[in-house]
Amino acid sequence: MNDTEFLAAQLEEHRGHLRAVAYRLLGSLSEADDAIQEAWLRASRADTAEVENLRAWLTTITARVCLNMLRSRNQRREEPLDVHVPDPIIDSLDGGDPEHEAVLADSVGLALLVVLETLTPAERLAFVLHDLFALPFDDIAPLLGRNPAAARQLASRARRRVQGAAPAPDPDLGRQRAVVEAFLAASRGGDLQTLVALLDPDIVLRADNGARWPATVLRGADAVANGAFAFARITELTSLVMVNGAIGAIGVVDGQPISVAAFTVVDGRIVAMDVIADPERVAHLNLDRYLP
Repeated sequence: MNDTEFLAAQLEEHRGHLRAVAYRLLGSLSEADDAIQEAWLRASRADTAEVENLRAWLTTITARVCLNMLRSRNQRREEPLDVHVPDPIIDSLDGGDPEHEAVLADSVGLALLVVLETLTPAERLAFVLHDLFALPFDDIAPLLGRNPAAARQLASRARRRVQGAAPAPDPDLGRQRAVVEAFLAASRGGDLQTLVALLDPDIVLRADNGARWPATVLRGADAVANGAFAFARITELTSLVMVNGAIGAIGVVDGQPISVAAFTVVDGRIVAMDVIADPERVAHLNLDRYLP
């Protein structure tokens, strides 16, 4: 086996890990795959003779590519997005795709990814690499062109944002499902009292409606409950799925999926709902396969 073949074998061995890193940094599986391909091209042209830890080395190359992609993405936007819900990882309730399970091995809810979208590229990289993948700041700092203390400060600033806006969901999927099913039933039945009881008083609903319509942000149990009633009136059914390892739901009108929602359930109440209702994005998610 020559050096190129050896490096290619190492890339395949660590592809799941690298995809997990890139997905958390970019919020898109397709862009994550592009980043890994670019990282492979860069790695294949580099001298690996003195590389002691290939996994860590490939991780830093992938992270550098992702950082450039994040910076380029920000430069292309004329103004910051009010709400952008990243690409969800969707599976059926009875079992996940092995590739998806690898990407979600440490769990990364959609609510967390939404918050990560609000960070600067440097903050996002420092937080993801250190807090989610335990890379030391001595390794992160050179990627950012800063010293370790500055990288630590970036991660700390990002951590405060994340902890305040992306609480960890209930790990018990059975409890999650019971709450979501009760929420959907109360929405369809017009049971305001039950609906409000299932919602955290400070719940935030974020809906990414695409470029043609403004994003929707609802705060508080009353506002979200009224929004749920309005949505229930236009949907003929909802189908439960797994969204990023948690219970979610697909909304259907005239037999066609129109939205997918991720629920964050904590202590028996829904604290966040993140919805993709952009027709173009919904069409690309191939949601029909998850409908009954």
